[in-house]
Amino acid sequence: MRNRTKRVTVGLSGMLLALSAVSFTAAPGAPAATSTSDVAAAWEDGPVYVDPAAADQLTDGQADALAEKIEDADKPIFVAVLPEDFPQQGIFSRLRAETGVTGVYAVRLGDGFDAKADRVVLPRNAVSNLVSLVRGQDAEAQLNDFVDQAVKQARGTAPKSWDGGSMEGISPGALGGVGVVIVAGGIGAYAVIRRKKRRHEEAQREALRKLTVVVDEDITAFGEELDRLDFHPAEAGADDAMRADYERALDAYEKAKAAMAAARRPEDVRAVTEALEDGRFSLALLAARREGRELPERRAPCFFDPRHGPSVQDAVWAPAGGAEREVPVCAADAARLADGRDPMVRTVASEYGDRRPYWEAGPAYGPWAGGYFGGGLLPGLLMGTMLGGMMSGPAYAADYGAGYGDFGGGFEGGDYSGADFDPGDFGGGGDFGGGGDFGGGGDFGGGGNF
Repeated sequence: MRNRTKRVTVGLSGMLLALSAVSFTAAPGAPAATSTSDVAAAWEDGPVYVDPAAADQLTDGQADALAEKIEDADKPIFVAVLPEDFPQQGIFSRLRAETGVTGVYAVRLGDGFDAKADRVVLPRNAVSNLVSLVRGQDAEAQLNDFVDQAVKQARGTAPKSWDGGSMEGISPGALGGVGVVIVAGGIGAYAVIRRKKRRHEEAQREALRKLTVVVDEDITAFGEELDRLDFHPAEAGADDAMRADYERALDAYEKAKAAMAAARRPEDVRAVTEALEDGRFSLALLAARREGRELPERRAPCFFDPRHGPSVQDAVWAPAGGAEREVPVCAADAARLADGRDPMVRTVASEYGDRRPYWEAGPAYGPWAGGYFGGGLLPGLLMGTMLGGMMSGPAYAADYGAGYGDFGGGFEGGDYSGADFDPGDFGGGGDFGGGGDFGGGGDFGGGGNF
């Protein structure tokens, strides 16, 4: 069933809304959409539209499952599957104006795919990254992978029209007719809530499993640093300040191990990396005292791999496809960057089955990074990266914890703004690359480069 209500209610109106659900996909045998107006009209009922002429791309069942995923997330994400000969010129701008909803718009046209979004919903770099990630896949995998990531990153809420309508115009006789199914409808709504909760709990467990591997590596590395230090409180030349540094480092080690053993949710990992960051700074102080050097200032860890220890300076760096920013770096990585070489980046297991830099590996690594870099520092460091885009959405705190700094949250989104929007978000060179070639390789001109 589609167009489900968003919450369980004991009132009759909630049951009627659930019972009035309809399918968003075009009915078999219906005439193909000939304009963006037809697509926009279909989107009033739900987030996924499949043109009959493109029905071989996505089955009704697949479209229903995709729409359910978007609805469950309550995000303003619109998906259209259109035939290759659908008019391309200005398609995103026209869809956005005719739909009139601030949101994310994804279109598969023939074998090509592209997406655009209002910047307040999803930054242009984030859109471009998502399009690049799903490029070259078949329709079902491509759209599902795009939506899986978009619902995590997009701000705002779904249009109210997807709730299935209102009570206006319903006669008393109709109300009586549905009375016999109220109980069944209530059970169905409860099942939806339970299913969403179960999926959420499974996602949390999987995220914690990935984090456990990474954090255990960090704890082990810190323990090895303690061993290599080979400090003995009673050794010649040791003073009270050295012993205090060493004791703080040992305490941080034990605190990190205890916090990881007690972690039950991804956000619990933040306490572990906070302890490790504190412990590494204590070791840096101890090393400086033993060597008679000037004590280091308290700085954030090396951005590229916190196991490198406290940073010694800031260096200009840009992620692939992103803008330049200053990041804290260790001496070794500072030298590599100065020589034009790549830094030694911490890679982790991603949700795509490969290893990637932690800032491109998925939302689970937010709490891990948050413990190392603190709330106020993270937004600037992660700007334009996948992790930064995900953490900017208001739903992130519910899944992975809050307090990571101002990522621009608070936007309610999903509002009806008519044609009063920034056309620069949806225009740009014909959207799909022009000439029917989708910009080469089926990428529609690179998505999100507004």
